[in-house]
Amino acid sequence: MQVTRLRRLRQNAKLRDWISQTRLSPKDIILPYFVVEGKNIKKEIKSMPGVYHFSIDKLLKDILEAKEIKAILLFGIPKVKDERGSQAYHDESIVQKAIKIIKREFKELIVITDVCLCGYTTSGHCGIVKDKKIVNDETLSVLAKIALSHAQAGADFVAPSAMMDGQVRAIREILDKNGFFDTGILAYSVKYASSFYGPFREALGSAPQFGDRKTYQMDFRNSDEALREIEEDIKEGADIVMVKPALAYLDIIRRAKDRFNVPIAAYNVSGEYALVKFGAKEGIVDEKSIILEILTSIKRAGADLIITYHAREVVGWLRAR
Repeated sequence: MQVTRLRRLRQNAKLRDWISQTRLSPKDIILPYFVVEGKNIKKEIKSMPGVYHFSIDKLLKDILEAKEIKAILLFGIPKVKDERGSQAYHDESIVQKAIKIIKREFKELIVITDVCLCGYTTSGHCGIVKDKKIVNDETLSVLAKIALSHAQAGADFVAPSAMMDGQVRAIREILDKNGFFDTGILAYSVKYASSFYGPFREALGSAPQFGDRKTYQMDFRNSDEALREIEEDIKEGADIVMVKPALAYLDIIRRAKDRFNVPIAAYNVSGEYALVKFGAKEGIVDEKSIILEILTSIKRAGADLIITYHAREVVGWLRAR
């Protein structure tokens, strides 16, 4: 049987790598962190092996060790919660303190901050609740205050994830009004109501205390809606748009990349991460090869940036190539 030229190339590992169309790079990877109040805290999250709650001092040490990481995404866990999530926009709350110290110590690191209320409210929902319903317009003013407080602390990008209508516009307006023209917005434009978020909710303590988030997060059966959401966020001022989760929504990433001329981010979420980790622990899958395959598929689908809890190990593997 005649061997084709392409097959001959595939048989040579060096050439196979050389002609590959899709390449992961450390600059593509964003590392999420969970930061808590206190000192000397590095506590592993049970449902996310290898992911930790960090106090700021331990967080700084970890960032120093993750030398190849160019960008991080911060989630804060406050000591106190209330109905309006007021700690989310307090100048001395955990995320605001972390931003100031990180930017002082790591001037070239890109710091992105999550802008949402689910980890700060007693309801566990992403917006202000009245009579067990999310009040969209009232929530917008709170999200804007959070984003402004993060910008004032030194964040490079704010990332609204609450899926409230008009959130990008409200944030862009308050940032510009206060002179933060250069603070970017990474919008969670396409955030599906997904079963892949379970471990994250344990990590952040953000499980809804009643109902679910299907009234404001997207129906996973819909794809055209995703493009409408992205288009609206771009019009409102988003600099980067995101699809979340990633692995079950590669088609959405591809459609977004084909349609819009803006950077596309994808979130390789906690459930996707945990399935790999526990599968590897049981010997069901080879951890390194499946992680690289998953992240490469996300990149191949069209993502320019990938938020992943695998970030540290992946960047190490890429550096060693």
